[in-house]
Amino acid sequence: MVKRSSKKRASKLAAFGRKLRRGWRKLTKRIKDFRARHLHLHKSFRRSYREDYVRKTSTPGLLSHTMGTFKIIFKHWKTFLPFIFLMTILYLVLVGLMDESIYQQFREAIEQNVAENTTSGKIGNFAKAGLVLIATISSGGLNTTKDDAQFFFMIILFLVIWLVTLYLLRYIYAGHKIKLRDALYNAMTPLISTLIMFFWIFVQLLPIMIVIIAYSAALSTDFLATPFYALVFFIFAAVMILLSCYLLTGSIMGLIAVTTPGMYPMHAFFAASDLVAGRRIRIVLRVIFLLIIVSLIYMIIMLPLIMLDFWLKSMWEWIASVPIIPYCMTATTCFAFVYATVYFYRYYRWLLAYDEKQEKLEQTARKRSK
Repeated sequence: MVKRSSKKRASKLAAFGRKLRRGWRKLTKRIKDFRARHLHLHKSFRRSYREDYVRKTSTPGLLSHTMGTFKIIFKHWKTFLPFIFLMTILYLVLVGLMDESIYQQFREAIEQNVAENTTSGKIGNFAKAGLVLIATISSGGLNTTKDDAQFFFMIILFLVIWLVTLYLLRYIYAGHKIKLRDALYNAMTPLISTLIMFFWIFVQLLPIMIVIIAYSAALSTDFLATPFYALVFFIFAAVMILLSCYLLTGSIMGLIAVTTPGMYPMHAFFAASDLVAGRRIRIVLRVIFLLIIVSLIYMIIMLPLIMLDFWLKSMWEWIASVPIIPYCMTATTCFAFVYATVYFYRYYRWLLAYDEKQEKLEQTARKRSK
């Protein structure tokens, strides 16, 4: 009986070992198949050469990219202008505008500060308008949310702007005519997939959040008072911020890829990672240039409006309570968000259209001809 029980145990252990080996073989095969389907520019414990990880792109310059984006919006202004107006009205109804009294407080405080700190007590209206604009934006010009419901509606509205703009652009680039009504009805299809991508972006932002928490803790404990510890924290913060920026460059393109019909979130994420591999620095430069352009949009649109608001409210007192600037700032923000969506979508299409295999074949042909 003892021999039989020991034989049974040995046979069971052998069967379990065979199952483990089969499972391990299947797992390694799946990992190899997964790696074969996706791009890997660097290999572990091997030297990477520049020609292996630097990938070319066939994209216009920064200024051409910027002006081309404006051209698309202005060319189809009959579609985009009503859409921006509709989103501004919905923001006014569901979230609300910045209180006019806050804007007036900024204006009065700046005028009082200028009168106290300048010799003549006067400064140009253009400079005043610039200071008011900076104060309004830095204090959160659109941050009118007083409860969680308003914040939820604000996120939903900007998500609608993103999805509807991408839906319109796909039809515009395909050469089809599209009505705004159809885009509003049909653009919400990839909503769940987009929310999953936003959750993944939140995970990628965790290193920056860790840096913020560590910085607040370091300030409260005087950890940064010692130069060596301050240097260590600076290196730690730089590494964590670079990690988040590295991951986010792929997620920006993933947010566009996931809106493709039939695309799943993880497929979109890996496809976007393959698309931006070796091109992340170029994407970061495009994002930085976009931030500069958005700042110029605010300056070009809002500065004349603030100066006009100064003049009107100095002429007629009854117009002082009319929220001209808050409404215009909301409309400008909606336009800037539409512009950023078109900006990213155009770059995404350029990356997709670039045929690397054909470029390599042409390079090898040129080398042989020489």
